[in-house]
Amino acid sequence: MFGLTQKTSSTSEQPAADTAPGSSSTARLVNGVSATIFAVVIVGAVLLAVLFDSLGVSDDVIAFVVVGLALVGVYLLFALKIANEWEKAVVLRVGKFRGLRGPGLFWIIPIVDNVTAWVDNRIRVTPFAAEKTLTKDTVPVSVDAVLFWMVWDAQKAALEVRDYEAAVDWAAQTALRDIIGKMPLADILVGREAVDVELRRIIDERTAPWGASVNSVEIRDVIIPSGLEDAMSREAQAERERQARIILGESEKQIAASFAEASQAYIGNPTALHLRAMNMLFEGLKEKGALVIVPSSAVDTMNLGGLSGMTALAKSVGGPEGSAN
Repeated sequence: MFGLTQKTSSTSEQPAADTAPGSSSTARLVNGVSATIFAVVIVGAVLLAVLFDSLGVSDDVIAFVVVGLALVGVYLLFALKIANEWEKAVVLRVGKFRGLRGPGLFWIIPIVDNVTAWVDNRIRVTPFAAEKTLTKDTVPVSVDAVLFWMVWDAQKAALEVRDYEAAVDWAAQTALRDIIGKMPLADILVGREAVDVELRRIIDERTAPWGASVNSVEIRDVIIPSGLEDAMSREAQAERERQARIILGESEKQIAASFAEASQAYIGNPTALHLRAMNMLFEGLKEKGALVIVPSSAVDTMNLGGLSGMTALAKSVGGPEGSAN
């Protein structure tokens, strides 16, 4: 499933420095070791010519020696090559694959042999993205990811595909678009690890014939439309409120069950009920200036009116006696 727009990552747009096939063969015709040997041979030829001239050797002999040494120096200049520890050099002889050379020093036959590519075997990091790609539930999303991969077969990378770096980049992008098109948005947002595993499997299958293997794939960011983001935020808030109301209702049910259990204890024991009523009044009236509102039904049931009258009568009788004393 293809997205609405298409984007090429920055790595595929920029030319590879020294890893793509044929990208640096002309820039590495000579190296420091071969150039030094060439300079030593040329200087030695000049000094030898001066020595021969001082000894009275004929000019033809001197020219022959100088030209011979110069040819040897030129041969060494272009025949001696050096590959770095992490590199493999692809050598063609008269257009046919000769073999892989390196790391370290190796020799080629100038004109007949040609080093067409220097393949880097280190792990590479390639960022790639899919912009405004439709998910399975038709939501346009933009996904940024990072690919960690390496070349395990330099021969296949150099001979099976013209530019293996660009091929891996495009394979990663198309695989990401395919994954997005087959999954709903919720699965992409929640199951990033599953998406990473599936992406790695698909990209590895596509790049294996090119001599490249995928170490890991990691999704960096998933960007959704701002309107949808607000709607999802409101939905999450509504879901939290619903859960809060459910928890509150469950609490009310538990409290009601506790009250029902307590009422069963008071049904056959009116004395306990009266004591509980007196305790309730005491708790309510112990604060200065407190006002307690008791339902009339509770007053009749628990005989709170009689208790209150007795309390008031005791206070009124005890008042004059206390003043007289």
